[in-house]
Amino acid sequence: CAVAVVGSLFSFPIFGSRCAPVQHMVNIICAVLLGPWYGTGVAFVASLLRNMLGLGSIMAFPGSMIGALFCGLAWKYSHNLWLTVLAEVFGTGILGGLCAYPLAIAFLGVSAGEVAFYAYIIPFLISTVAGSLISAFVLEAMSRTVMPSLLKQENA
Repeated sequence: CAVAVVGSLFSFPIFGSRCAPVQHMVNIICAVLLGPWYGTGVAFVASLLRNMLGLGSIMAFPGSMIGALFCGLAWKYSHNLWLTVLAEVFGTGILGGLCAYPLAIAFLGVSAGEVAFYAYIIPFLISTVAGSLISAFVLEAMSRTVMPSLLKQENA
């Protein structure tokens, strides 16, 4: 949670959203190390803290939590890093972006005519692709050095 919150200081605006790629890096690392449920819990707590500290908006919840759940489930059932990365990108970028639209209308005072229902998909995709690639490199490096069995396929 702390890495995600502190990492949100490294964010950048894209259209109507603040992109925080470190959150997506944390989602994938939590998926691999902790599983889908703890990973989703970390995403929720990090989003809550970011909002309480003024470092994020209500948009942090759908993107981070949906992405964390999807990539956690992908890792749990496949143990494939690149499928997990794709699940994070799909969960956050597409589904989280679509779920952000009604939140923007309900909580941010955005009128439905001001923003298209898909307006948050592009910024969410940019953010999640950046963070997901960072996490893939971090996990690959960890599997070669400190945790050699981290990304190895389990024999069924």
